[in-house]
Amino acid sequence: MAPLLDLYQLSMAYGHWRSGRHRLPASAELFFRRGPFGGAFALGAGLAEGLRGLRALRFSAADVAYLRSVLPSTMEDAFFDYLATLDASEVTVSAVPEGSVVFARVPFLQVKGPLLVVQLLETLLMCLVSYASLVATNASRFRFLAGPEVKLMEMGLRRAQGPDGALSASKYSYIGGFDFTSNVLAGKLYGIPVRGTIAHSFIMSFTSLEEVKPRELSPLVGGESVDFLVLAKSWLGRVDTNLLLTHSRSGLPNFCAVALALDQLGYRAIGVRLDSGDLAQQSKEVRQVFRACGAHFQVPWFETIPITVSHDISEQNLEEFSQKGSEINMIGVGTNLVTCPLQPSLGCVYKLVEVNGSPCLKLTEDEEKMTIPGTKTSYRLYDAAGHPFMDLMALEEEPSPSAGQELVVHVLERLSEATKVVPTTVEPLYRTYFRDGQVCEPLPSLLEVRSHAQMSLNLLNPVHRRLREPEPYPVAVTEKLHHLLTKLRQVNQ
Repeated sequence: MAPLLDLYQLSMAYGHWRSGRHRLPASAELFFRRGPFGGAFALGAGLAEGLRGLRALRFSAADVAYLRSVLPSTMEDAFFDYLATLDASEVTVSAVPEGSVVFARVPFLQVKGPLLVVQLLETLLMCLVSYASLVATNASRFRFLAGPEVKLMEMGLRRAQGPDGALSASKYSYIGGFDFTSNVLAGKLYGIPVRGTIAHSFIMSFTSLEEVKPRELSPLVGGESVDFLVLAKSWLGRVDTNLLLTHSRSGLPNFCAVALALDQLGYRAIGVRLDSGDLAQQSKEVRQVFRACGAHFQVPWFETIPITVSHDISEQNLEEFSQKGSEINMIGVGTNLVTCPLQPSLGCVYKLVEVNGSPCLKLTEDEEKMTIPGTKTSYRLYDAAGHPFMDLMALEEEPSPSAGQELVVHVLERLSEATKVVPTTVEPLYRTYFRDGQVCEPLPSLLEVRSHAQMSLNLLNPVHRRLREPEPYPVAVTEKLHHLLTKLRQVNQ
C-alpha cells in the first residue's frame, strides 16, 4: 500500500538514507493525549486494517515514477532504487487487542524496525487507527446512554465524509455497540445486520388508494387471496369506532388498521418509526394505543410492536429519553455518530521512543506533550472488584509485576511523588501481531471484536465510565522508567 503517506515522511526518509542511518533499529508508539469527548477512555480500533496496510506496503514502479516527479531533482537515483525494494518484512508490531479499552498516553500500538520504515509508517497507521477508534468510542457512548435493551441502528451513510468514511463508520460503530446499519454495502462486506424503514417520499409518491397495487394478499397459511385494501379499510372503521382514537397523527390509526388486517391473515407488523416532535412523549402515546388495540381486539402481541425513532439523534436526546421515560425500542443515529461533531479527531500521535538502543525524549513546555522514552511494555492493574484502576508503563527489560505484589509507581500527573499500589490482577496489554512481513496472531472476527469491546467496557469502574466529568484514570510509570525519564530531562535541559 503506497503512497499513503505525507510528503515530509519521504523527505525524512531521504535524510536517513543519505546519512546512512536508515537501517538503525528504532521503536515508535501510537497513542492519544486526552480522552475523547471529555471522557476518560477510548476504544482501540482499526488494528486489523493497519496490519493489512503493513502487509501490503510496497512502492510499485508507478509509485516510484510519481515520487521522482514530485521530489527534488537533486535526490539521488539510488534512493528511488532503494524505495522500490522497500517492504515491512523487518517490522514488528505489538498492540492491545482490537476493541480493548485504552487510555490517554498509554501506547496502544508499538512499531519496531529499521528507522526509515518505522518513520514512513506513521501516516498510514494513524490514518487507519485514529478515526476507527474515535467512531467506535463515540458509538460506545451512545450505547451507554441508550441502555442494554434498546436496539441501535447506524444510519449515517448519506452524512458521512465520503463512501470510505461511511463504511468505516458502519464497521466501527458496530464494534462500539450498535446492532444494525442501514448501509447495505457494509452489511455485505462485514456481515453487519442491516435494517431500514421507508422515506416520506414513498408515501408522497401515491396520490390515491387506486394506485396501490397489487391489492391481493394470501393468508400466511395458504388459502384464497383477499382484497387487502378493503380488509384494512374495514379495520380502520372498527379502530376509530371502538377506540375513539383522536391521535393527532393520522398515520397511527392507519397503521393499527393495517396491522390488525395483517394479523387476521397470519402476519405481524414490523413496527413504526417516529421522526419529529417530542419523541419520548410520542412513544408513550403510541404504546398506549397499541396496548388498547391489543386488549380490545384480543391480539396480545400488539402491545409489543417495536417503536423506532430517528431525527438527528444526539447524546442529549438519549439523556432526555432516559430522564422522561419512553417506550422506544430502536434508535437510528446518523450525523452525530458518523461525523463525531463533539470531537472530529482523536488526536493520535506517533512518536519515536528509541533509536539504535538509545531512548528518545521529546521535551516541551507543555507537560502533556512530553513523551515517555524507551521501548516499553504496559500492564493493566485490577482491584479486588475486578475493575482496572491503573495502567502501568515499564521498560521492556523489566520483570513483569505480579498480582499481590506491592509496586512503587509514579503517576504521570504527579511524577515527583512515589505511590504504592497492590494489584489483585495484572494483565499484560500487548500482543505481537506482525512479524517478518506477515500477521502472526489470529485476528478475531468483527463479531468477536464487538464482544470483546463490550466486555472491556463493562469491566470499567463506573467512575471512569461516566460520560460527564469522569474521574481521571491513573496512568503511571515504574521507578526504573521514572529514573530514566528524570535523567534524560536533566541531560536535555
